[in-house]
Amino acid sequence: MDSLPQPQNHSSPAKILLGKYELGRRLGSGSFAKVHLARSIETHELVAIKIIDKKRTIESNMEPRIIREIDAMRRLRDHPNILKIHEVMATKSKIYLVMELAVGGELFSKLLRRGRLPESAARRYFQQLASALQFSHLHGVAHRDVKPQNLLLDREGNLKVSDFGLSALPEHLRDGLLHTACGTPAYTAPEIISRRGYDGAKADAWSCGVILYVLLVGYVPFDDSNIASMYRKIQRREYRFPSWISKPARSIIHQMLDPNPETRMSIEAVTNTTWFKKSLTGSELDCNVLEPEPVIEKSSSITAFDLISLSSGLDLSGLFEVKRKRERRFTAKVSQLIGAHSQ
Repeated sequence: MDSLPQPQNHSSPAKILLGKYELGRRLGSGSFAKVHLARSIETHELVAIKIIDKKRTIESNMEPRIIREIDAMRRLRDHPNILKIHEVMATKSKIYLVMELAVGGELFSKLLRRGRLPESAARRYFQQLASALQFSHLHGVAHRDVKPQNLLLDREGNLKVSDFGLSALPEHLRDGLLHTACGTPAYTAPEIISRRGYDGAKADAWSCGVILYVLLVGYVPFDDSNIASMYRKIQRREYRFPSWISKPARSIIHQMLDPNPETRMSIEAVTNTTWFKKSLTGSELDCNVLEPEPVIEKSSSITAFDLISLSSGLDLSGLFEVKRKRERRFTAKVSQLIGAHSQ
Protein backbone atom coordinates (compact mmCIF):
# COMPACT_ATOMS: atom_id res chain seq x y z
CA MET A 1 0.00 0.00 0.00
CA ASP A 2 1.23 3.49 -0.80
CA SER A 3 2.37 5.58 2.15
CA LEU A 4 3.55 9.07 2.82
CA PRO A 5 7.31 9.60 3.06
CA GLN A 6 8.33 9.59 6.71
CA PRO A 7 9.83 12.81 8.11
CA GLN A 8 13.49 12.84 9.08
CA ASN A 9 12.56 13.58 12.66
CA HIS A 10 10.37 10.65 13.65
CA SER A 11 9.35 12.40 16.88
CA SER A 12 7.50 15.05 14.87
CA PRO A 13 3.84 14.06 14.61
CA ALA A 14 2.20 14.21 11.19
CA LYS A 15 -0.06 17.19 10.62
CA ILE A 16 -3.71 16.17 10.40
CA LEU A 17 -5.96 18.40 8.31
CA LEU A 18 -9.48 18.84 9.69
CA GLY A 19 -9.38 15.28 11.02
CA LYS A 20 -9.47 13.80 7.53
CA TYR A 21 -6.06 13.96 5.83
CA GLU A 22 -2.48 13.42 6.88
CA LEU A 23 -0.37 16.07 5.15
CA GLY A 24 2.94 15.15 3.54
CA ARG A 25 5.60 16.99 1.60
CA ARG A 26 4.93 20.06 -0.48
CA LEU A 27 4.54 19.34 -4.20
CA GLY A 28 4.49 22.94 -5.39
CA SER A 29 3.61 26.49 -4.47
CA GLY A 30 2.39 29.74 -5.98
CA SER A 31 1.70 33.30 -4.92
CA PHE A 32 -1.41 32.44 -2.92
CA ALA A 33 -1.52 28.62 -2.73
CA LYS A 34 0.52 25.53 -1.89
CA VAL A 35 -0.02 21.95 -3.06
CA HIS A 36 0.78 19.10 -0.67
CA LEU A 37 0.85 15.35 -0.92
CA ALA A 38 -1.65 13.91 1.55
CA ARG A 39 -3.28 10.65 2.58
CA SER A 40 -6.88 10.04 3.55
CA ILE A 41 -7.08 8.80 7.13
CA GLU A 42 -10.24 6.84 6.31
CA THR A 43 -9.25 5.17 3.01
CA HIS A 44 -5.43 5.59 3.01
CA GLU A 45 -5.69 6.90 -0.55
CA LEU A 46 -2.95 9.31 -1.62
CA VAL A 47 -4.26 12.66 -2.89
CA ALA A 48 -3.03 16.15 -3.68
CA ILE A 49 -4.41 19.01 -1.57
CA LYS A 50 -4.19 22.57 -2.73
CA ILE A 51 -4.20 24.97 0.21
CA ILE A 52 -5.39 28.43 -0.82
CA ASP A 53 -4.83 31.49 1.32
CA LYS A 54 -8.22 33.18 1.38
CA LYS A 55 -6.93 36.68 2.16
CA ARG A 56 -4.50 36.60 -0.76
CA THR A 57 -7.21 35.14 -2.98
CA ILE A 58 -9.50 38.06 -2.22
CA GLU A 59 -6.69 40.59 -2.68
CA SER A 60 -5.85 39.04 -6.08
CA ASN A 61 -9.53 38.96 -7.10
CA MET A 62 -9.26 35.22 -7.75
CA GLU A 63 -12.64 34.25 -6.29
CA PRO A 64 -14.49 34.25 -9.64
CA ARG A 65 -11.81 32.02 -11.17
CA ILE A 66 -12.08 29.51 -8.32
CA ILE A 67 -15.86 29.43 -8.65
CA ARG A 68 -15.53 28.94 -12.41
CA GLU A 69 -13.09 26.10 -11.95
CA ILE A 70 -15.30 24.42 -9.36
CA ASP A 71 -18.33 24.63 -11.63
CA ALA A 72 -16.42 23.27 -14.63
CA MET A 73 -14.97 20.34 -12.73
CA ARG A 74 -18.34 19.52 -11.19
CA ARG A 75 -19.78 19.10 -14.69
CA LEU A 76 -16.88 16.99 -15.94
CA ARG A 77 -16.24 14.74 -12.97
CA ASP A 78 -16.96 11.43 -14.72
CA HIS A 79 -14.49 11.44 -17.61
CA PRO A 80 -11.45 9.14 -17.15
CA ASN A 81 -9.07 11.65 -18.74
CA ILE A 82 -10.07 14.65 -16.63
CA LEU A 83 -8.43 15.05 -13.22
CA LYS A 84 -10.77 13.83 -10.50
CA ILE A 85 -11.97 16.08 -7.72
CA HIS A 86 -12.77 14.61 -4.33
CA GLU A 87 -13.94 17.44 -2.10
CA VAL A 88 -13.54 21.03 -0.95
CA MET A 89 -13.09 22.07 2.67
CA ALA A 90 -12.54 25.43 4.32
CA THR A 91 -11.66 27.30 7.47
CA LYS A 92 -11.85 31.05 8.05
CA SER A 93 -8.42 31.59 6.52
CA LYS A 94 -7.88 28.68 4.12
CA ILE A 95 -9.64 26.80 1.32
CA TYR A 96 -8.60 23.18 0.75
CA LEU A 97 -9.05 21.58 -2.66
CA VAL A 98 -8.69 17.81 -2.48
CA MET A 99 -7.94 16.15 -5.82
CA GLU A 100 -6.63 13.07 -7.53
CA LEU A 101 -2.87 12.67 -7.33
CA ALA A 102 -1.31 12.47 -10.82
CA VAL A 103 1.91 10.70 -9.88
CA GLY A 104 3.29 10.84 -13.43
CA GLY A 105 3.59 14.62 -13.33
CA GLU A 106 3.21 16.96 -16.30
CA LEU A 107 3.37 15.79 -19.89
CA PHE A 108 5.50 18.92 -20.39
CA SER A 109 8.24 17.45 -18.19
CA LYS A 110 8.20 14.20 -20.15
CA LEU A 111 8.63 16.13 -23.40
CA LEU A 112 11.54 18.07 -21.93
CA ARG A 113 13.24 14.81 -20.97
CA ARG A 114 12.50 12.79 -24.09
CA GLY A 115 11.84 15.29 -26.84
CA ARG A 116 9.46 14.20 -29.59
CA LEU A 117 7.45 11.02 -29.15
CA PRO A 118 6.90 8.08 -31.52
CA GLU A 119 3.70 8.52 -33.51
CA SER A 120 1.94 5.68 -31.69
CA ALA A 121 2.64 7.28 -28.28
CA ALA A 122 1.72 10.76 -29.53
CA ARG A 123 -1.54 9.42 -30.97
CA ARG A 124 -2.39 7.76 -27.66
CA TYR A 125 -2.05 11.01 -25.70
CA PHE A 126 -3.88 12.91 -28.43
CA GLN A 127 -6.76 10.41 -28.38
CA GLN A 128 -7.18 10.88 -24.64
CA LEU A 129 -6.94 14.67 -24.90
CA ALA A 130 -9.50 14.84 -27.72
CA SER A 131 -11.87 12.53 -25.86
CA ALA A 132 -11.68 14.67 -22.71
CA LEU A 133 -12.23 17.92 -24.59
CA GLN A 134 -15.06 16.58 -26.72
CA PHE A 135 -16.74 15.48 -23.50
CA SER A 136 -16.16 18.96 -22.05
CA HIS A 137 -17.67 20.65 -25.08
CA LEU A 138 -20.70 18.36 -25.05
CA HIS A 139 -21.34 19.59 -21.52
CA GLY A 140 -20.84 23.27 -22.20
CA VAL A 141 -17.24 23.75 -21.01
CA ALA A 142 -14.41 25.20 -23.12
CA HIS A 143 -10.97 24.78 -21.53
CA ARG A 144 -9.16 27.73 -23.22
CA ASP A 145 -5.70 26.91 -21.82
CA VAL A 146 -4.76 23.56 -23.34
CA LYS A 147 -0.98 23.09 -23.19
CA PRO A 148 1.45 20.35 -22.04
CA GLN A 149 1.84 21.95 -18.60
CA ASN A 150 -1.89 21.36 -17.97
CA LEU A 151 -1.83 17.74 -19.13
CA LEU A 152 -0.90 15.39 -16.28
CA LEU A 153 -0.15 11.66 -16.22
CA ASP A 154 -1.37 9.04 -13.77
CA ARG A 155 0.48 5.98 -12.52
CA GLU A 156 -0.40 4.02 -15.66
CA GLY A 157 0.66 6.85 -17.95
CA ASN A 158 -2.88 7.89 -18.87
CA LEU A 159 -3.44 11.55 -19.62
CA LYS A 160 -5.44 13.76 -17.24
CA VAL A 161 -6.58 17.20 -18.36
CA SER A 162 -6.21 19.69 -15.51
CA ASP A 163 -6.46 23.39 -14.69
CA PHE A 164 -9.87 24.64 -15.76
CA GLY A 165 -9.23 28.02 -14.13
CA LEU A 166 -9.61 29.83 -17.46
CA SER A 167 -12.47 27.68 -18.70
CA ALA A 168 -15.72 29.10 -20.02
CA LEU A 169 -19.19 27.85 -19.11
CA PRO A 170 -22.46 28.39 -20.99
CA GLU A 171 -23.32 31.38 -18.80
CA HIS A 172 -20.20 33.16 -20.07
CA LEU A 173 -21.52 33.27 -23.65
CA ARG A 174 -22.70 36.53 -25.14
CA ASP A 175 -24.66 36.23 -28.37
CA GLY A 176 -23.56 32.61 -28.46
CA LEU A 177 -19.85 33.48 -28.41
CA LEU A 178 -17.03 34.09 -25.94
CA HIS A 179 -15.20 37.41 -25.79
CA THR A 180 -12.48 37.14 -23.12
CA ALA A 181 -8.86 37.02 -24.31
CA CYS A 182 -6.97 34.42 -22.28
CA GLY A 183 -4.61 31.49 -22.61
CA THR A 184 -0.91 30.98 -23.38
CA PRO A 185 0.29 32.64 -26.62
CA ALA A 186 2.03 29.70 -28.31
CA TYR A 187 -1.09 27.53 -27.86
CA THR A 188 -3.88 30.11 -28.18
CA ALA A 189 -6.14 30.39 -31.23
CA PRO A 190 -5.68 33.57 -33.29
CA GLU A 191 -9.32 34.62 -32.97
CA ILE A 192 -8.90 34.89 -29.20
CA ILE A 193 -6.01 37.31 -29.57
CA SER A 194 -7.91 39.38 -32.13
CA ARG A 195 -10.48 40.12 -29.40
CA ARG A 196 -13.48 39.26 -31.51
CA GLY A 197 -16.21 36.84 -30.50
CA TYR A 198 -15.15 33.22 -30.79
CA ASP A 199 -16.33 29.63 -30.41
CA GLY A 200 -14.62 28.05 -27.39
CA ALA A 201 -14.70 24.54 -28.87
CA LYS A 202 -13.02 25.71 -32.09
CA ALA A 203 -10.40 27.57 -30.02
CA ASP A 204 -9.67 24.35 -28.11
CA ALA A 205 -9.37 22.53 -31.44
CA TRP A 206 -6.58 24.93 -32.47
CA SER A 207 -4.73 24.21 -29.22
CA CYS A 208 -5.11 20.48 -29.87
CA GLY A 209 -3.47 20.94 -33.26
CA VAL A 210 -0.52 22.66 -31.58
CA ILE A 211 -0.32 19.87 -28.98
CA LEU A 212 -0.23 17.16 -31.66
CA TYR A 213 2.56 19.00 -33.48
CA VAL A 214 4.52 19.35 -30.22
CA LEU A 215 4.09 15.65 -29.39
CA LEU A 216 5.38 14.60 -32.81
CA VAL A 217 8.07 17.23 -33.34
CA GLY A 218 9.24 18.30 -29.86
CA TYR A 219 8.65 22.06 -30.15
CA VAL A 220 5.81 24.43 -31.03
CA PRO A 221 4.99 25.16 -34.69
CA PHE A 222 4.91 28.93 -34.19
CA ASP A 223 7.62 30.43 -32.01
CA ASP A 224 8.96 33.96 -31.82
CA SER A 225 10.17 36.15 -28.97
CA ASN A 226 7.93 38.88 -30.38
CA ILE A 227 4.27 37.97 -29.89
CA ALA A 228 3.09 40.17 -32.76
CA SER A 229 5.58 38.50 -35.09
CA MET A 230 4.46 35.08 -33.90
CA TYR A 231 0.85 35.85 -34.75
CA ARG A 232 1.82 37.03 -38.21
CA LYS A 233 3.37 33.60 -38.71
CA ILE A 234 0.17 32.01 -37.43
CA GLN A 235 -2.03 33.95 -39.86
CA ARG A 236 0.27 32.95 -42.74
CA ARG A 237 0.64 29.34 -41.55
CA GLU A 238 4.41 29.73 -41.50
CA TYR A 239 5.58 26.41 -40.07
CA ARG A 240 7.20 23.28 -41.44
CA PHE A 241 6.69 19.56 -41.02
CA PRO A 242 9.78 17.43 -40.38
CA SER A 243 10.17 14.51 -42.77
CA TRP A 244 9.19 11.89 -40.16
CA ILE A 245 5.61 13.14 -39.75
CA SER A 246 3.17 10.83 -41.56
CA LYS A 247 0.80 12.21 -44.20
CA PRO A 248 -2.37 11.49 -42.16
CA ALA A 249 -0.92 13.29 -39.12
CA ARG A 250 0.18 16.21 -41.29
CA SER A 251 -3.32 16.50 -42.71
CA ILE A 252 -4.93 16.62 -39.27
CA ILE A 253 -2.48 19.20 -37.94
CA HIS A 254 -2.83 21.35 -41.07
CA GLN A 255 -6.63 21.35 -40.79
CA MET A 256 -6.62 22.08 -37.05
CA LEU A 257 -4.09 24.91 -37.45
CA ASP A 258 -6.40 26.77 -39.79
CA PRO A 259 -6.45 30.43 -38.70
CA ASN A 260 -10.06 30.65 -39.91
CA PRO A 261 -12.24 29.03 -37.20
CA GLU A 262 -15.08 28.61 -39.71
CA THR A 263 -13.08 26.14 -41.80
CA ARG A 264 -10.90 24.70 -39.00
CA MET A 265 -11.24 21.00 -38.30
CA SER A 266 -13.22 20.43 -35.12
CA ILE A 267 -12.30 17.95 -32.43
CA GLU A 268 -15.41 15.93 -33.29
CA ALA A 269 -14.26 15.69 -36.91
CA VAL A 270 -10.79 14.60 -35.80
CA THR A 271 -12.22 11.74 -33.75
CA ASN A 272 -13.87 10.38 -36.92
CA THR A 273 -10.62 10.09 -38.89
CA THR A 274 -8.99 6.73 -39.57
CA TRP A 275 -5.69 7.93 -38.10
CA PHE A 276 -7.36 8.90 -34.83
CA LYS A 277 -9.34 5.66 -34.46
CA LYS A 278 -6.30 3.41 -34.83
CA SER A 279 -5.81 1.16 -31.77
CA LEU A 280 -8.86 2.53 -29.93
CA THR A 281 -11.09 0.09 -28.05
CA GLY A 282 -14.87 0.24 -28.13
CA SER A 283 -15.08 1.63 -24.59
CA GLU A 284 -12.62 4.38 -25.44
CA LEU A 285 -14.66 5.34 -28.49
CA ASP A 286 -17.75 5.65 -26.31
CA CYS A 287 -16.33 7.46 -23.25
CA ASN A 288 -17.01 10.93 -24.66
CA VAL A 289 -20.76 10.46 -24.23
CA LEU A 290 -20.66 9.70 -20.48
CA GLU A 291 -23.37 11.56 -18.61
CA PRO A 292 -22.11 13.66 -15.67
CA GLU A 293 -23.97 14.07 -12.44
CA PRO A 294 -26.33 17.06 -12.16
CA VAL A 295 -24.41 20.29 -11.70
CA ILE A 296 -24.83 22.99 -9.09
CA GLU A 297 -26.34 26.19 -10.39
CA LYS A 298 -24.00 29.17 -10.57
CA SER A 299 -25.95 31.13 -7.97
CA SER A 300 -25.61 28.25 -5.48
CA SER A 301 -21.86 28.11 -6.02
CA ILE A 302 -21.48 31.82 -5.33
CA THR A 303 -23.54 31.53 -2.17
CA ALA A 304 -21.45 28.60 -0.99
CA PHE A 305 -18.22 30.48 -1.69
CA ASP A 306 -19.48 33.41 0.34
CA LEU A 307 -20.06 31.00 3.21
CA ILE A 308 -16.37 30.14 3.20
CA SER A 309 -15.51 33.61 4.48
CA LEU A 310 -17.78 33.08 7.48
CA SER A 311 -16.94 29.46 8.09
CA SER A 312 -14.87 28.16 10.98
CA GLY A 313 -14.54 24.73 9.35
CA LEU A 314 -17.08 23.85 6.71
CA ASP A 315 -16.94 20.60 4.74
CA LEU A 316 -18.19 21.75 1.35
CA SER A 317 -17.78 18.46 -0.50
CA GLY A 318 -21.50 18.27 -1.11
CA LEU A 319 -21.46 21.58 -2.93
CA PHE A 320 -18.17 21.63 -4.79
CA GLU A 321 -15.86 19.38 -6.74
CA VAL A 322 -12.50 20.99 -7.35
CA LYS A 323 -9.18 20.25 -9.06
CA ARG A 324 -5.65 21.56 -9.01
CA LYS A 325 -5.19 25.12 -10.15
CA ARG A 326 -1.62 25.82 -11.11
CA GLU A 327 -0.61 29.16 -12.53
CA ARG A 328 -1.42 32.52 -14.02
CA ARG A 329 -0.89 32.80 -17.72
CA PHE A 330 -1.24 34.77 -20.91
CA THR A 331 1.29 37.48 -20.17
CA ALA A 332 3.95 34.79 -20.33
CA LYS A 333 6.87 34.78 -22.75
CA VAL A 334 7.32 32.07 -25.34
CA SER A 335 9.92 29.48 -24.35
CA GLN A 336 12.65 28.26 -26.66
CA LEU A 337 11.79 24.57 -26.56
CA ILE A 338 8.18 23.63 -25.99
CA GLY A 339 6.20 26.86 -25.85
CA ALA A 340 4.96 29.55 -23.58
CA HIS A 341 5.59 29.10 -19.88
CA SER A 342 3.19 30.80 -17.55
CA GLN A 343 4.64 33.23 -15.11
